[in-house]
Amino acid sequence: MDEQALREALHHAGYIADEGLATTLWLAQELQRPLLIEGDAGVGKTALAVALAKAGTGRLVRLQCHEGLDLSQAAYEWNYGRQLLAIRVNETGQGQALREADLFSREYLLERPLLQAIASDTPVVLLIDEIDRADEAFEAFLLEVLADYQITVPELGTISARHVPQVLLTSNGTRELSDALRRRCLYHWLDYPTLAREIAIVRATLPQAEGTLVEQSVAFVQRLRREDLGKTPGVAETLDWIRALHRLQFKALPDDPHALLATLGCLLKTREDRFQLDAQRVQRIAEGRRAGVAEKV
Repeated sequence: MDEQALREALHHAGYIADEGLATTLWLAQELQRPLLIEGDAGVGKTALAVALAKAGTGRLVRLQCHEGLDLSQAAYEWNYGRQLLAIRVNETGQGQALREADLFSREYLLERPLLQAIASDTPVVLLIDEIDRADEAFEAFLLEVLADYQITVPELGTISARHVPQVLLTSNGTRELSDALRRRCLYHWLDYPTLAREIAIVRATLPQAEGTLVEQSVAFVQRLRREDLGKTPGVAETLDWIRALHRLQFKALPDDPHALLATLGCLLKTREDRFQLDAQRVQRIAEGRRAGVAEKV
């Protein structure tokens, strides 16, 4: 599909991509290159991979990175329990004679996300989520996968991709990634959405919410992000908050700041952020609309 068709497919899958993101994503598909997406938590990096799979690019295979992630968790490991059982059966003299090579065949190989994506018979969207949480040693292993779309299993040899997966790596920037990893990827910085784009995202996700409530609530969140917060609310928090307001049967943003304070647990996720916003400050943020402060769309 071309760039415009990709953007429309993502829209139908519930993801509103701007022109820059759609272009970079399309280029990554055309060039068969991984795409590294960096941005603050909550801006929609993981949701992009989910939408891409829903858009028909391929089934989603997700590798959630964390400190201490190793080969056995990310790529493959041998099914030692099944190997041991085969050895014991062989010792009883039942069945065919078992050779050492038989124990290290694909039959005894447990495929983890990376090998699942490489060995898949059908197209795959491979999401390597929060790569910045993994160790540098794991990055070094990834280089073979991202450069040649293959994984070497010493006992079996090199397994190459039947279908080159669409690879998306996400990073929240908790540590600097290596130059070698960056060179193998196309790059896109995903920022918080504009007012108009965030309204479109909410309307696509929560079509049942009142239009006035959506517009006023998104404008409030956009102003809230300009406050000195420890954790800025992302799009996911915006959706949670508007969903909560809708369930409380609000058709517009309530004028009472105490009513707003009661629901801010959907937006603010740290003790410091929650308690620095009192009714007076919430009123000031909310009155950005009523005082005639223009919001850029």
